[in-house]
Amino acid sequence: MTKIAFMGAGSTVFAKNVLGDSLLTPALQDSHIALYDIDADRLRESRLMLDTLNANVNKNRATITGHLGVRNRRVALTDADFVVNAIQVGGYKPATVIDFDIPKKYGLRQTIADTLGIGGIFRALRTIPVVLDFARDMEAVCPDAWFLNYTNPMAMITAGLLRGSSIRTVGLCHSVDGCAPGLLWFLDLPMPRGLQWQVAGINHQAWLLEITDGGKDLYPRIKKVAAAKLAEIARRGGGRKVVDSARAKLGDQWQQDPLARAAHDMVRLRLMLELGYYITESSEHNAEYSPLWIKRTHPELIDAYNIPLDEYPRRCVNQINGWKRQRDQIVHNKQLSHTRSHEYASYIMEACITGVPVRIGGNVMNTGLITNLPAKACVEVPCLVDRNGVQGTHVGDLPEACAAMNRTNINPQILAVEAVLTGKKDCVYQAAMLDPHTAAELSIDEIRSMCDDLIVAHGQMLPKLR
Repeated sequence: MTKIAFMGAGSTVFAKNVLGDSLLTPALQDSHIALYDIDADRLRESRLMLDTLNANVNKNRATITGHLGVRNRRVALTDADFVVNAIQVGGYKPATVIDFDIPKKYGLRQTIADTLGIGGIFRALRTIPVVLDFARDMEAVCPDAWFLNYTNPMAMITAGLLRGSSIRTVGLCHSVDGCAPGLLWFLDLPMPRGLQWQVAGINHQAWLLEITDGGKDLYPRIKKVAAAKLAEIARRGGGRKVVDSARAKLGDQWQQDPLARAAHDMVRLRLMLELGYYITESSEHNAEYSPLWIKRTHPELIDAYNIPLDEYPRRCVNQINGWKRQRDQIVHNKQLSHTRSHEYASYIMEACITGVPVRIGGNVMNTGLITNLPAKACVEVPCLVDRNGVQGTHVGDLPEACAAMNRTNINPQILAVEAVLTGKKDCVYQAAMLDPHTAAELSIDEIRSMCDDLIVAHGQMLPKLR
């Protein structure tokens, strides 16, 4: 019997996607699914949801168990074949609030703060030690299991686990799979039947190196349309005005306006025109990955490029309120059903068990896969999955401008991982000093002072730093 341990099972909606997919996968339908969380209420809700789904779509073939708290963690992990990680250390309050409020006092503004930037660095500092605790348990009770990481900051957590333990690990993000179709949607271009693409780089900043239809390069038309739309948005007063106008006319259906869709993605479209290649993750994310967009010296860029400052806290509040409305539809719905999603997890597990190969976009250590990025980088590349597990494929050199931008993000990632593995506080300061957005806005003294404030505020959530 295959065993799947799901860490952070209180993420009920995400658990429904990944584990619901598993219940619909023939090779996984007889699995033992062990749900683990430290929140009793959320664990109970996810257990109720999955029990219902197991009955409705799987004839109760799976065995489902719940495991609460650190004392029961090893039981959840014992003899697991796959471990899915979806934890969030510190939650919205206090951790996310701290990540935003303290930098804001120093004049450092963020949008999402879960992948890079000062928020991403401190999210890594409080999350990697917990994930390494999982790894220590796994080394004892399921040393051959595959760890499927969905938690951000993806590159730092995956690298921390791969560098700090012997556990087999791959980081997974849906932004790769949705990149090429998303670009065509944002530009209101038709979706060809023969669409193919190649993506490689680092998580949230991987590059759409090719996009073709039956071998025909679609980039020339894409760039022509993007340039025209950006010019029209500028003529109408900027991205914020275009989106606000569409919202005023269409309400929640504002994305039906093709120009408003492009205005929602302006950062990525402009980067594509400047660097030659489209990038995987959203414009609100990429706005804080470089020093180009959020600048006190150019406040007009915020409205011009429709950059949503403090977006993640708003999103967290909306998700918390939305869950209160959604709970009954998922947890207490006896007719609950599911359709297999595009999340990679069930396809990886299926390929490992059956040997029928599947291709995914995965985050792995850069063992010569991208030749102009550092060896300590965690890279996002096409991977082959079969009975041998997840194997990254060779990409070679990225276009030099793309690799150069990746390296500016890799530098703080490596140092944040070093901070956890060595316990050196200097590595925290250095990671922040080398973060592109932070360094562009603050002095060295301000950066050190801000880090000290963040360390104090996070308290026991962080590892011991000396």
